[in-house]
Amino acid sequence: MQPKPNTAIRLTLPATSANLGPGFDAAGLALSMHLSVEAHPATTFSIRATGRNADLVAALDRNLILDTYRSVLANAGKKVTPLKLTIHNEIPLGMGCGSSAAALLAGVALADHFGDLNLGDQGIVAEASRLEGHPDNVAACWYGGFTVSTQTAETVEVATFPGNPAWELVLALQPTSLATKEARALLPDTYSRADAVFNIQRSALLVAAFAQNRLDLLRTATQDRLHQPYRTAPCPLLAQLLPLASEPEIASVTLSGAGPSVLLFLSEVTTFLEAETRLRQILSPEVELLTLRIAGGATKTILTAV
Repeated sequence: MQPKPNTAIRLTLPATSANLGPGFDAAGLALSMHLSVEAHPATTFSIRATGRNADLVAALDRNLILDTYRSVLANAGKKVTPLKLTIHNEIPLGMGCGSSAAALLAGVALADHFGDLNLGDQGIVAEASRLEGHPDNVAACWYGGFTVSTQTAETVEVATFPGNPAWELVLALQPTSLATKEARALLPDTYSRADAVFNIQRSALLVAAFAQNRLDLLRTATQDRLHQPYRTAPCPLLAQLLPLASEPEIASVTLSGAGPSVLLFLSEVTTFLEAETRLRQILSPEVELLTLRIAGGATKTILTAV
């Protein structure tokens, strides 16, 4: 039985890192930072927010969750129910960590629930991917683990692997953000055959590495020629950290999404404390370092009726 649309709902959605080197617009990974949204039907819209960028998250104007919620309901010809939202956000905004994908999915899922749209998982992911323009972050956020995805005219095809929970990751955050639109504008319109083959080979190896839990393959599997070389100027952490990929303590170094954050996989013999000590030798003090794991997908909890 479908829950009634006048019941409250709680959504929890993970951060994501896309591309992972060569998997441009195709590969994504769920990370253990989350956006939590509790929504109750109300007489007027309101938001109480805590966590990262709480002031931006709490804004009623130009709020991606609410704008998405309203537009999906309007397009479906459904009444827009005002909501009282309580949000806790752990995902850095504008840092290549999938904050927009999580917000879009939250908006679509809220519209699905309160508009009684019956979209299902596939419909929610397809709609959010259409709004995002590409499915990599969206698929990873909703399904969790490591995902590869492609968008067709009708839907989004997704394959996912849960990932190894023992693998330890470090996210390096610079103080300034970078808009995805700006990062995309840096890319060329065409690539050489050599660069295309280079990335195809490594993208295939990347999928195999996650399918077989082969951390040892990531050093080669995350090499890229399609987007990272063109984004080094606005993403200075990449140039600083990429040489560490040749050190035995580090399994891989990539931009997180379009940047400017950088995601590192640690080797099995390296602890976060050891990695932090090494990273602090080359990074400025204002760079934030977060220890993360591969996360599961989004969760929905139906709360009490109002």
